[in-house]
Amino acid sequence: MVVEGSHKAFMRRRIAILGKNGRLAGAICRRLSQKYEVIPLGRQELDLTEPIGGQLKNLEFDLLINTAAATNLDWCEGHPQAAERVNARAAGEIGATCSARGVRCLHISTDYVFDGAASAPYQEDRPTNPINVYGKTKQLGEDLILQSGDRHLVIRVSWVFGPDKPSFVDMLLDRAMNEEQIEAVEDKYSAPTYSVDFAEWIEPLLFEFPVNGIVHLCNAGGCSWREYGQLAVDAALEAGVNLRTSKVRPISLKSMTSFVARRPVYTVMNQQKYRDITGVSPRAWKEAVRAYVRARFSRGK
Repeated sequence: MVVEGSHKAFMRRRIAILGKNGRLAGAICRRLSQKYEVIPLGRQELDLTEPIGGQLKNLEFDLLINTAAATNLDWCEGHPQAAERVNARAAGEIGATCSARGVRCLHISTDYVFDGAASAPYQEDRPTNPINVYGKTKQLGEDLILQSGDRHLVIRVSWVFGPDKPSFVDMLLDRAMNEEQIEAVEDKYSAPTYSVDFAEWIEPLLFEFPVNGIVHLCNAGGCSWREYGQLAVDAALEAGVNLRTSKVRPISLKSMTSFVARRPVYTVMNQQKYRDITGVSPRAWKEAVRAYVRARFSRGK
């Protein structure tokens, strides 16, 4: 699209967004399409199990955001080679393709690159030590992206929720509407990331502050799965939703015998670097969860 300005014309920047059917990409596409020409790509358009360069050769873009990944921890544990291909090797090829074109890649990673042994929020320069296949392949993906070009940016997120795909908070609310007893893990901690907020936060990192390296980006603060779920239940009750229970019962991480992959216990991340770069402070996770729950039930879901 050509937009006429005062004595000159310019093309809207084109942004390719991988993983279009996920929570983050859906929100990012909506937000950025207001200002940029967005090119959403899903599995049908880009197969991460196949070489990347040839698949992108006829696609023109000025920046690429990669949200695509194999994120099921237990599947990754049973399919380490496939997980490495999607989460690591494909990511490196994406970064190399972008570098060859002289464009930046923003690559989404995870708090699970950490081992969970910390007692204070992780900063970007904290050594990583993933304890499961998913974390190890995402760590390798970070390394390959950053090695492929000195302009690329890795953005770590955690516990993503939002309107484009059901998440933990949706599952727990659905159960609260239908069951008299619900539970969530009390002794595992991280920080929720509201996809709608993330789509807003990422915008200044595209062209205004084209930083490289690694940035942590999630809602402020930290909580356990149970605290996260309890706040969602409280917010639903405040919104007048008819629930069959008002309490989320605490259970231990060890009691989750269906889990195949080990989960790190504490992966709360510090967002000070992002605040220093942009001057923007991510809002608290409690405020974000309340906003999402209100929006969810106002849509009649």
